[in-house]
Amino acid sequence: MDINTPFAGLTPDAVLDASEALGLAPDGRLFALNSYENRVYRVGRVDADPVVLKFYRAERWSDQQILEEHAFAAELAERDVPVAAPLELHGATLHHCHEFRLAAFPLCAGGAPELDRPGARELLGRTLARIHAVGALRQFKYRQTLGLARLGLRARANVLESPLLPDHMQQRYAEISTTLLRAIEAAFRQAAPLNLIRLHGDCHLGNILWQQRGPLLVDLDDCVNGPRMQDLWMFLSGNADEQQGQWAEIVEGYNQFGAIEFRELRLVEPLRAVRMLNHAAWVAERWADPAFPRAFPWAAEARFWEGYVGDLMQQCEALEQPPLLAGNL
Repeated sequence: MDINTPFAGLTPDAVLDASEALGLAPDGRLFALNSYENRVYRVGRVDADPVVLKFYRAERWSDQQILEEHAFAAELAERDVPVAAPLELHGATLHHCHEFRLAAFPLCAGGAPELDRPGARELLGRTLARIHAVGALRQFKYRQTLGLARLGLRARANVLESPLLPDHMQQRYAEISTTLLRAIEAAFRQAAPLNLIRLHGDCHLGNILWQQRGPLLVDLDDCVNGPRMQDLWMFLSGNADEQQGQWAEIVEGYNQFGAIEFRELRLVEPLRAVRMLNHAAWVAERWADPAFPRAFPWAAEARFWEGYVGDLMQQCEALEQPPLLAGNL
């Protein structure tokens, strides 16, 4: 398998063959769901509810890391925490079919979150606190820990090596990204010591389904050991007053099942910077995968990188300011 095009052989027939091999009795109905890092399909079944099949990108995670993700999801589900946990088929959750590794999940219904609805952020905070209460029972053994490599250092190196970064932006990106990394590292030193627990790791609106009883979290593919704020900061946006109000609603629910170490609040803008660095690097790293040029065509344009470096400069300025949630420190 070519690591740059790991899903080249994943034809509809191959997906249905894998479904059949797992004993899922597919009825031929197949629908590709929105996913780039992995490949995810809704598979119809004969006389049974549809399932979701997730095919893992080759060489991204080891089997041990995937199984640890599955175990965390199962542990949460056993405690009635609303997450999408993999199905156990033939005594296992991770399966191998030809060159692919895959897992089956129940098809979960739900709509897009509307956090501005009364009580929504409080309910979200309560749910995240319940996840973190379970996550705090132990750390991952095989999954990664949110350290400097994941805090943008590796991302910077990969972007500088990418042919997507225009020549005239190389020096400017190198300078700004270095400044940003220093500010991120300084912020984490100031917030230390951090209590690292098992987290969802990529907790944003796209990974939440809103059901009648509240949020259900999906896709623990990026679960990691890290500070609680990693699962919380992406729900804060806007100016200082807006973020203060949003945080007050979230923490109202969170405090019912957990507590935030308030020194973590200084990590909001550093973690936002980390995501900015990592997302551009992710697109650059995966560019040989045909799905990425189709989904992110702007990444091949010089004007994107010019604007992106400008955004990094603004983020550097944000990190120089007192934390927006300073009143809670």
